[in-house]
Amino acid sequence: MKTLKPLIEDFCKEIKEKEEIIYSEFSLQHELGMFLRKKLQNCKVEFERNVTLSVLNFGMEQTCKKEMDIVVYTLDGREKYAIEVKYPCNKQYPEQMFSFIKDIKFMEELQERGADRTYCLCVVDDPCFYSSGRKKEGIYSYFRCGNEITGKITKPTGKKDESFEIKGKYKIVWKELDDIRHYYLIEIQKL
Repeated sequence: MKTLKPLIEDFCKEIKEKEEIIYSEFSLQHELGMFLRKKLQNCKVEFERNVTLSVLNFGMEQTCKKEMDIVVYTLDGREKYAIEVKYPCNKQYPEQMFSFIKDIKFMEELQERGADRTYCLCVVDDPCFYSSGRKKEGIYSYFRCGNEITGKITKPTGKKDESFEIKGKYKIVWKELDDIRHYYLIEIQKL
Protein backbone atom coordinates (compact mmCIF):
# COMPACT_ATOMS: atom_id res chain seq x y z
CA MET A 1 0.00 0.00 0.00
CA LYS A 2 2.49 2.67 1.23
CA THR A 3 0.20 5.58 0.35
CA LEU A 4 -3.51 6.29 0.62
CA LYS A 5 -3.38 9.49 -1.41
CA PRO A 6 -4.67 7.97 -4.70
CA LEU A 7 -7.55 6.33 -2.83
CA ILE A 8 -8.51 9.55 -1.07
CA GLU A 9 -8.39 11.37 -4.43
CA ASP A 10 -10.62 8.63 -5.89
CA PHE A 11 -13.05 9.20 -3.02
CA CYS A 12 -13.20 12.90 -3.87
CA LYS A 13 -13.84 12.10 -7.55
CA GLU A 14 -16.60 9.71 -6.55
CA ILE A 15 -18.29 12.42 -4.49
CA LYS A 16 -18.41 14.59 -7.58
CA GLU A 17 -19.42 11.87 -10.06
CA LYS A 18 -22.03 10.15 -7.92
CA GLU A 19 -23.17 13.33 -6.20
CA GLU A 20 -22.61 11.75 -2.79
CA ILE A 21 -24.20 13.71 -0.01
CA ILE A 22 -21.52 15.12 2.25
CA TYR A 23 -22.98 17.79 4.52
CA SER A 24 -20.79 17.89 7.62
CA GLU A 25 -17.44 16.84 9.03
CA PHE A 26 -19.02 13.71 10.47
CA SER A 27 -20.54 12.69 7.13
CA LEU A 28 -17.20 13.31 5.38
CA GLN A 29 -15.35 11.20 7.96
CA HIS A 30 -17.94 8.42 7.81
CA GLU A 31 -18.17 8.24 4.02
CA LEU A 32 -14.38 8.33 3.57
CA GLY A 33 -13.92 5.60 6.18
CA MET A 34 -16.56 3.39 4.55
CA PHE A 35 -15.00 3.98 1.13
CA LEU A 36 -11.58 2.94 2.47
CA ARG A 37 -13.05 -0.16 4.14
CA LYS A 38 -14.49 -1.22 0.81
CA LYS A 39 -11.20 -0.67 -1.05
CA LEU A 40 -8.76 -2.00 1.58
CA GLN A 41 -10.10 -5.37 2.57
CA ASN A 42 -6.82 -6.47 4.18
CA CYS A 43 -6.83 -3.47 6.53
CA LYS A 44 -8.68 -2.19 9.57
CA VAL A 45 -10.32 1.23 9.25
CA GLU A 46 -11.31 2.82 12.53
CA PHE A 47 -12.78 6.13 13.65
CA GLU A 48 -11.95 8.54 16.49
CA ARG A 49 -9.11 6.44 17.92
CA ASN A 50 -6.99 7.68 20.80
CA VAL A 51 -3.29 8.16 20.01
CA THR A 52 -2.26 5.94 22.92
CA LEU A 53 -3.69 2.76 21.37
CA SER A 54 -1.25 -0.09 21.85
CA VAL A 55 -2.14 -1.71 18.51
CA LEU A 56 -0.89 1.42 16.72
CA ASN A 57 1.99 2.00 19.12
CA PHE A 58 2.16 5.80 18.75
CA GLY A 59 3.37 6.09 22.33
CA MET A 60 2.20 8.06 25.33
CA GLU A 61 4.03 11.29 24.54
CA GLN A 62 2.10 14.55 24.41
CA THR A 63 0.54 15.45 21.05
CA CYS A 64 -1.45 18.56 20.16
CA LYS A 65 -4.61 16.44 19.76
CA LYS A 66 -5.77 13.25 21.43
CA GLU A 67 -7.83 11.46 18.80
CA MET A 68 -7.29 10.60 15.16
CA ASP A 69 -10.31 11.01 12.88
CA ILE A 70 -9.55 7.94 10.75
CA VAL A 71 -6.90 5.29 11.31
CA VAL A 72 -6.00 2.66 8.74
CA TYR A 73 -3.63 -0.19 9.51
CA THR A 74 -2.76 -3.55 8.04
CA LEU A 75 -3.94 -6.62 9.93
CA ASP A 76 -0.36 -7.47 10.87
CA GLY A 77 0.13 -3.91 12.19
CA ARG A 78 3.15 -3.21 10.00
CA GLU A 79 1.63 -0.29 8.12
CA LYS A 80 -0.16 2.54 9.93
CA TYR A 81 -1.92 5.57 8.47
CA ALA A 82 -3.91 8.44 9.95
CA ILE A 83 -6.25 10.96 8.34
CA GLU A 84 -7.63 14.19 9.79
CA VAL A 85 -10.72 15.58 8.08
CA LYS A 86 -12.31 19.01 8.25
CA TYR A 87 -15.57 20.37 6.90
CA PRO A 88 -16.11 23.75 8.58
CA CYS A 89 -19.70 24.93 8.46
CA ASN A 90 -19.75 27.92 10.81
CA LYS A 91 -17.48 30.43 9.07
CA GLN A 92 -14.98 31.71 11.73
CA TYR A 93 -12.35 31.81 8.99
CA PRO A 94 -9.17 32.61 10.92
CA GLU A 95 -10.04 30.18 13.74
CA GLN A 96 -10.87 27.39 11.30
CA MET A 97 -7.70 28.07 9.30
CA PHE A 98 -5.68 27.77 12.50
CA SER A 99 -7.48 24.50 13.17
CA PHE A 100 -6.31 23.31 9.73
CA ILE A 101 -2.74 24.17 10.80
CA LYS A 102 -3.23 22.22 14.04
CA ASP A 103 -4.23 19.15 12.01
CA ILE A 104 -1.02 19.42 9.98
CA LYS A 105 1.02 19.63 13.20
CA PHE A 106 -0.82 16.62 14.65
CA MET A 107 -0.17 14.55 11.54
CA GLU A 108 3.53 15.51 11.66
CA GLU A 109 3.63 14.33 15.29
CA LEU A 110 2.13 10.97 14.33
CA GLN A 111 4.70 10.58 11.55
CA GLU A 112 7.44 11.17 14.12
CA ARG A 113 5.89 8.45 16.29
CA GLY A 114 5.80 5.78 13.63
CA ALA A 115 2.90 6.35 11.24
CA ASP A 116 3.86 5.40 7.72
CA ARG A 117 1.84 8.22 6.16
CA THR A 118 -0.60 10.82 7.40
CA TYR A 119 -3.05 13.06 5.58
CA CYS A 120 -5.20 16.14 6.00
CA LEU A 121 -8.39 16.37 3.93
CA CYS A 122 -10.44 19.55 4.11
CA VAL A 123 -13.70 20.24 2.29
CA VAL A 124 -15.29 23.70 2.29
CA ASP A 125 -18.45 25.12 0.77
CA ASP A 126 -17.57 28.76 1.39
CA PRO A 127 -15.25 30.59 -1.04
CA CYS A 128 -13.99 32.80 1.79
CA PHE A 129 -11.70 29.95 2.79
CA TYR A 130 -9.88 29.78 -0.54
CA SER A 131 -10.35 32.94 -2.59
CA SER A 132 -12.75 35.58 -1.36
CA GLY A 133 -12.20 38.12 1.30
CA ARG A 134 -10.11 41.22 1.62
CA LYS A 135 -7.50 39.73 3.88
CA LYS A 136 -4.56 38.08 2.16
CA GLU A 137 -1.90 38.35 4.87
CA GLY A 138 -1.12 36.26 7.95
CA ILE A 139 -3.02 33.00 8.25
CA TYR A 140 -5.15 33.91 5.21
CA SER A 141 -2.07 33.86 2.98
CA TYR A 142 -1.71 30.07 3.32
CA PHE A 143 -5.25 29.36 2.18
CA ARG A 144 -6.06 32.24 -0.19
CA CYS A 145 -2.69 33.02 -1.76
CA GLY A 146 -0.82 29.72 -1.82
CA ASN A 147 1.93 30.73 0.61
CA GLU A 148 3.87 27.80 2.02
CA ILE A 149 2.86 26.55 5.46
CA THR A 150 6.08 26.15 7.46
CA GLY A 151 7.73 27.41 10.62
CA LYS A 152 6.01 28.96 13.62
CA ILE A 153 2.36 29.83 13.11
CA THR A 154 0.54 31.68 15.89
CA LYS A 155 -3.16 31.68 16.62
CA PRO A 156 -4.50 34.75 14.78
CA THR A 157 -7.32 35.66 17.18
CA GLY A 158 -7.94 36.13 20.89
CA LYS A 159 -4.89 36.19 23.14
CA LYS A 160 -2.71 34.77 20.36
CA ASP A 161 -1.23 32.51 23.00
CA GLU A 162 -1.10 29.29 20.99
CA SER A 163 1.31 28.44 18.19
CA PHE A 164 2.56 25.45 16.27
CA GLU A 165 5.96 24.81 14.74
CA ILE A 166 5.40 23.18 11.36
CA LYS A 167 8.55 21.29 10.41
CA GLY A 168 7.66 20.39 6.83
CA LYS A 169 6.64 22.65 3.96
CA TYR A 170 3.09 22.44 2.67
CA LYS A 171 1.23 24.31 0.00
CA ILE A 172 -2.56 24.31 -0.10
CA VAL A 173 -3.86 23.50 -3.57
CA TRP A 174 -7.62 23.85 -3.69
CA LYS A 175 -9.46 21.58 -6.12
CA GLU A 176 -13.06 21.74 -7.19
CA LEU A 177 -15.15 19.00 -5.62
CA ASP A 178 -18.45 20.02 -7.22
CA ASP A 179 -20.32 23.19 -8.14
CA ILE A 180 -20.30 24.42 -4.55
CA ARG A 181 -17.43 22.79 -2.70
CA HIS A 182 -13.65 22.77 -2.90
CA TYR A 183 -11.12 20.60 -1.11
CA TYR A 184 -7.45 20.16 -0.47
CA LEU A 185 -5.55 17.02 0.40
CA ILE A 186 -2.11 17.12 1.97
CA GLU A 187 0.10 14.10 2.37
CA ILE A 188 2.35 14.92 5.30
CA GLN A 189 6.08 14.71 4.60
CA LYS A 190 8.25 12.18 6.34
CA LEU A 191 10.62 14.34 8.38
